[in-house]
Amino acid sequence: MKLENTSRPEWLTFDCYGTLIQWDEGLQAVAAKILGTKGQHSVDANRLIDVYDRHEHRLEQTPPHRSFRQLSTLGLQLALEELGLPSSAEDSQQLAGAIPQMLPFPEVVDTLARLKAMGFKLCIVSNTDDDIIAGNVAQLGGHIDRVITAQQAGAYKPDPRLFDYAHQQLGVRRDEVVHICASPHLDHAAARDMQFRCVWIDRGTGRQLLPDYRPDAMVSTLDRVVPLFKSLGW
Repeated sequence: MKLENTSRPEWLTFDCYGTLIQWDEGLQAVAAKILGTKGQHSVDANRLIDVYDRHEHRLEQTPPHRSFRQLSTLGLQLALEELGLPSSAEDSQQLAGAIPQMLPFPEVVDTLARLKAMGFKLCIVSNTDDDIIAGNVAQLGGHIDRVITAQQAGAYKPDPRLFDYAHQQLGVRRDEVVHICASPHLDHAAARDMQFRCVWIDRGTGRQLLPDYRPDAMVSTLDRVVPLFKSLGW
């Protein structure tokens, strides 16, 4: 399934962190800040993030369902302990407090405005809690029409329940929406299994495509979707 062979969608759905919001950059900053409180050690921010990501993604798919705030707290605690570093309640407070303040990529707000002007409705579908993402959405120029979270659906990507819930809330079939994202192992996995249309924003972070899936289109930054869609007559 390729975009040029399919109809114009009414709704565009977006992953938030890494697609609209500078997740890697923000996470690097808060990881370095947390590590700066741990005394003498040899752990750098990248190492902490790698171990944290592993625990976080495992916990997202492990019953019972937890809020992202609970899950990130436990994931960070487990990561610090695995690395031989002490953990404290202040660590998770720093992380939860930093996420809503993470900034959009430079081209995002203007691009969302252009997509709205083209007649698309815009929805975020994100692995987070409503109160955490609210700070990020407030930075997006008022262009987002709906926000669907893992908290609302009771499931985290790539679990189809989150996308099924989003599509039900928007009143669309899977083939009536285009999803725009940066995460192969979460969003691409769901697109592969559920067969919804997907555009990959490959920002050169080193994330690799899944071996058994290619998105319907690939661009380097969000603003490149505007000429892509215009070339399709959308």
